[in-house]
Amino acid sequence: MKGIVWLLLLSGAVPSSAVTHVLSLDSCRAMALRNNKQLAVSELQRDVATNMRKSARTKYLPHVSAVGSYMYNSRELSILNDRQKGALSGIGTTATSGLAGSLQGFGEGLTDAQKAALDEALKVFGTTTDQALGNIGAQVTGLASALNAEGQKVVDAFRTDTRNIFAGSVMVTQPIFMGGSIVAMNKMARLGEQMAANGIDAKRQQTLFDVDNAYWTIVSLKNKKRLAESYLKLVGRLDSDVQKMIREGVATRSEGLSVKVRLNEAEMSLTQVNDGLVLARMLLCQICGLPLDTDIALADEDSGSLPTADATVYGSHSDAVNNRPELQMLQNAVDISKQATNLLKAGNLPQVALIGGYSFSNPNVFNGFQNKFGGVWSVGVLVRVPIWNWGDVAYKVRAAKGATAMANLELAEAREGVELQVSQSSFKLSEAGKKLTMAKASAEQAEENLRSANLGFREGVIQSTTVMEAQTAWLKAQSQKIDAEIEVKLSQVNLKKALGTLDD
Repeated sequence: MKGIVWLLLLSGAVPSSAVTHVLSLDSCRAMALRNNKQLAVSELQRDVATNMRKSARTKYLPHVSAVGSYMYNSRELSILNDRQKGALSGIGTTATSGLAGSLQGFGEGLTDAQKAALDEALKVFGTTTDQALGNIGAQVTGLASALNAEGQKVVDAFRTDTRNIFAGSVMVTQPIFMGGSIVAMNKMARLGEQMAANGIDAKRQQTLFDVDNAYWTIVSLKNKKRLAESYLKLVGRLDSDVQKMIREGVATRSEGLSVKVRLNEAEMSLTQVNDGLVLARMLLCQICGLPLDTDIALADEDSGSLPTADATVYGSHSDAVNNRPELQMLQNAVDISKQATNLLKAGNLPQVALIGGYSFSNPNVFNGFQNKFGGVWSVGVLVRVPIWNWGDVAYKVRAAKGATAMANLELAEAREGVELQVSQSSFKLSEAGKKLTMAKASAEQAEENLRSANLGFREGVIQSTTVMEAQTAWLKAQSQKIDAEIEVKLSQVNLKKALGTLDD
């Protein structure tokens, strides 16, 4: 069967004006499912839901983030104030100023005898008292300069040079307990994916339903076209016979006009059926994704009678509840609403996460203020505990529970509607089967009645009006038979759709 379908699909490359495409019901279904734009939209929605589910799964895993920054400051940070900087820079001068004054006072306070004695004693070293005091003063001055230089070094060492700052960090966050929000989020994502899949099933069954209705409508109109052509031939033959009888003088002109009126009605009926058939074929082409002017023929349209041996459709109300994608989507909505409530409840629960990372900066403070990059590793636990939010979460939870209750009511109502639909479709199928049995019997009786009327008319014992009445009864019986056959098929389609088994 698949090979036949692909052969029919490939034959679409030939111009429609050159080839008549013979399509079976299965091939029409395959093309409709392949080309239906709403079904393609549903497929994309499922892909979106799948990616959302995958995204929700990542919330269980550790997340790594990196941050880098540069900042220029007009002034640098200073650990020492100006007074401290001045004191350190002049520490030698401050320390030696008293010693220099003492030396000067010592020299000035010596008597001549003391100074002469010191000079006599210093002869051993080849110097005098004034020279010795001068040398000591010079050394004190040198010591002051050295101490001042060292103090300045200390001041320079305390400079931070924080006008140009480079900083960055790499952080890892691993959720440990988020109040159940991640679990609820993942369940909602899975339910969303299931809902999207059920949406595809719903669109698929609706597409098959439209295809089947259009297909069997064409079959019905084609059979009615043949019936209208046969009726037109019957009336035309009767018109010819009546015209001959008028010329022979055995029939009246009034009888001929009555037959002409009936002939015109038959031609008009055939025109209406042809127009309806063209529109029905265009509708089927549109559903199947074919150009509207494609010349198509259906595999079942030339059959004398439709097969109805498999008219029984098995199923129960419980099967419909389990199979109908619309009910499954409503159930998904209820479950998503419940998980939304759990997600909101997580707002009142503590959250725990493990954090760790590496931070670095330039200048860094790990070995004084150095103008080079330096960093540090860190690991910790972050705990967030909600204390008071004025009942915000509680109100949201109540609202979510109300939405869940509404979804449950809608689901219950939909289930009741589906059960009623299944019962109605079952009764309609049973009724259609009975109509078909009676229509077949009526068609056989009308066929025999028409044969007898034609025979009596040719033998001259029955008038033309009786023949026209028999023809009308035959047309009505045959039309009812066609309608009954199509009604059985469409009732089967309706029941299968109600049971959710239309694609079987």
